Amino acid sequence: MKRVVSGIQPTGNLTLGNYLGAIRNWIAFQHTHECLFFMADLHSWTVSQDPVKLADQCRLVAAAYIASGIDPSKSSIFMQSHISAHSELAWLLNCITPLGWLNRMTQFKDKAGKDKEKANLGLYAYPVLMAADILLYKATHVPVGDDQKQHLELTRDIAGAFNQTFGETFVLPEPMIVGQATRVMSLRDGASKMSKSDPSDLSRINLMDDADTIIKKIKKAKSDALPLPGSIDGLSDRPEAKNLLNIYSVFANQSLSDSCKEFEGANFSELKQKLADSLVNALSPIRNGMLRLMQDSGYLDQILASGREKAIVIAAHTLSEVHKKMGFLK
Repeated sequence: MKRVVSGIQPTGNLTLGNYLGAIRNWIAFQHTHECLFFMADLHSWTVSQDPVKLADQCRLVAAAYIASGIDPSKSSIFMQSHISAHSELAWLLNCITPLGWLNRMTQFKDKAGKDKEKANLGLYAYPVLMAADILLYKATHVPVGDDQKQHLELTRDIAGAFNQTFGETFVLPEPMIVGQATRVMSLRDGASKMSKSDPSDLSRINLMDDADTIIKKIKKAKSDALPLPGSIDGLSDRPEAKNLLNIYSVFANQSLSDSCKEFEGANFSELKQKLADSLVNALSPIRNGMLRLMQDSGYLDQILASGREKAIVIAAHTLSEVHKKMGFLK
């Protein structure tokens, strides 16, 4: 059976970027693939976390999955840290992964910045844990954004190296870059990705934002003084216009080209009004669902426990196979 595996870090507020770039696209896979969606709490510790808040943040991500349309009866929803095989397989894969491969990872260079000597080992080895997340379940397909493509290529390289050394074990997963807005940009800078770690809350739409906040943020979104173009070609040097039109296109269920034609010659204010209305209509039910689910932590914990039971069976089988091929005593 085709199997999809993906996860989101439970850090900060989930944003419109998380929804459009990941969660929204996962829903359709439930009808065609076996799906496992997790909260990547191990990954979250590449930066300092508040241990008191982390559990609630994990539940909030689980609530977002369910409120957005992930069906716990069809998909396994679980905590990464609840499956110890993620960490163990990551260590074993670390031992066969050349440093040269990790040195090529551009995301580490971007996040570590100029003072990479102070960056932690977890951030450097992050792509190997991601590889373990995927290979542990022998995922056939992995939904990824553009910024994660390099990590998935590394996963395929690691799987191929293991198979060549120890015999066929892992599936080489295929990337799935789906959706019209796989890379949602900041509302304050159309050249930067929308991020929950951005210091400015005005840079993003959070899934927990109420209607008034969404409208306020869209009104304040960066724009320029020119009328909107009638074709995609006119967006080449206008990142803010492209970003807002791209987001609008998703919720209007039309192509970016059609959205350009719809707003040809209009000012940003007209686009912003319609975009804000679309976002409020689409995201308010998700917010309300998340609020309702967060009032019942017992139910969420039950969902996570059920997802763990399904995931752990697959994980244990894969890890046992790896142990045998690498010569560990049983």
